Amino acid sequence: MAKNTWITTSGRPAPAAPVRFGTVRTALEHLIATREIEADPAQRSLADRLDALDRRLSAAGLASKKSALGWLFGRGNAPEPVRGLYIHGAVGRGKTMIMDMFFRQSSIPAKRRVHFHAFMADVHERIGRHREAVKAGTASGDDPMPPVAAEIAREARLLCFDEFTVTDIADAMILSRLFKALFEEGVVLVATSNVAPDDLYPNGLNRALFLPFVAILKDHVDVVRLDAAEDYRLIGIGEDRLYISPLGPETAQQMDEVWSALLSGAREHAAALSVKGRTVSVPRSGNGAARFTFDDLLRRPLGAQDFLALAKRFHTIVIENVPVMMEAERNEAKRFITLIDALYDAGRRVVISAAAPAQEIYAGRNGTEAFEFERTVSRLTEMRSRDYLARAGSPEAR
Repeated sequence: MAKNTWITTSGRPAPAAPVRFGTVRTALEHLIATREIEADPAQRSLADRLDALDRRLSAAGLASKKSALGWLFGRGNAPEPVRGLYIHGAVGRGKTMIMDMFFRQSSIPAKRRVHFHAFMADVHERIGRHREAVKAGTASGDDPMPPVAAEIAREARLLCFDEFTVTDIADAMILSRLFKALFEEGVVLVATSNVAPDDLYPNGLNRALFLPFVAILKDHVDVVRLDAAEDYRLIGIGEDRLYISPLGPETAQQMDEVWSALLSGAREHAAALSVKGRTVSVPRSGNGAARFTFDDLLRRPLGAQDFLALAKRFHTIVIENVPVMMEAERNEAKRFITLIDALYDAGRRVVISAAAPAQEIYAGRNGTEAFEFERTVSRLTEMRSRDYLARAGSPEAR
């Protein structure tokens, strides 16, 4: 399956090649007409707002040709500064799909679509390069933010962020200065997130120092909640594809299809979580989901805090190639039990491919693991139920 396709309500991929329809609404109506997705008033309303934003960007661009800074500062008859959009809502409501439509349809040539964490990693690299240039005498200034923001603005007037979330204190401490400088450069932001701006960086270290960023953000974007009716990642997957056994080529293919559905067209990337000074590597992630092999996740010396951090960061965890665990693999079985407990308590989803049905994947007969695994089997069964999946997709399940 093409990397940039998304799975729609029918379970079929939308057209693999990016197609420009002129407007987001036209692109959305095409998918509705071809029965790739169901009509949804909230999605149509969002499409209209994004089309209106694109028209404002185009008008501001024309004004800027007459007066290079007029569109930004509102001088003369130039338009007011263009406000972006911050789109939030529960997982799987089509936020990324519609933002990607907007990015493709937008008439602005200087644009960049990037996962927020990848963008911040790039920003930290630029800051480091600027500081090195200051030391070498080839640049000046104690504050790297203005030159870094100017550099980014030269490359992209429109920034589209997927999965806007703040978990890293190093990011949190620079966001207000960074985005103040970006907005002063005239950059327009469109972002998707699972949480409202006021709920970013919850309980974060030194959060009071982060709050000015929230105020700056709300001054420059319109906040829109997408209350679409369904979780579009789950439609077309089916409850019977959340735990697949036995292992084999057909199961591997089904897991790839489920993963494509979860990505919904988002780009896949590696990620890393910092947990009490340790780094938990996530080899594959995207659109709020993470994908591991059993060996990647459960043969490593990870514990409850690591699994809780994963549950906090990702709405869905995909685990491939779970073997039948024998008595000698009690450590792996214990980690598996702890992981499922963490995901269950957080209301997260899990997708598993395994060598045997859930009740058979731990073959040990001694120790507490055998007893505790009965609870794990029960939870895995419940986590495939419609009731659980509906709760897991609600805003409260975070």
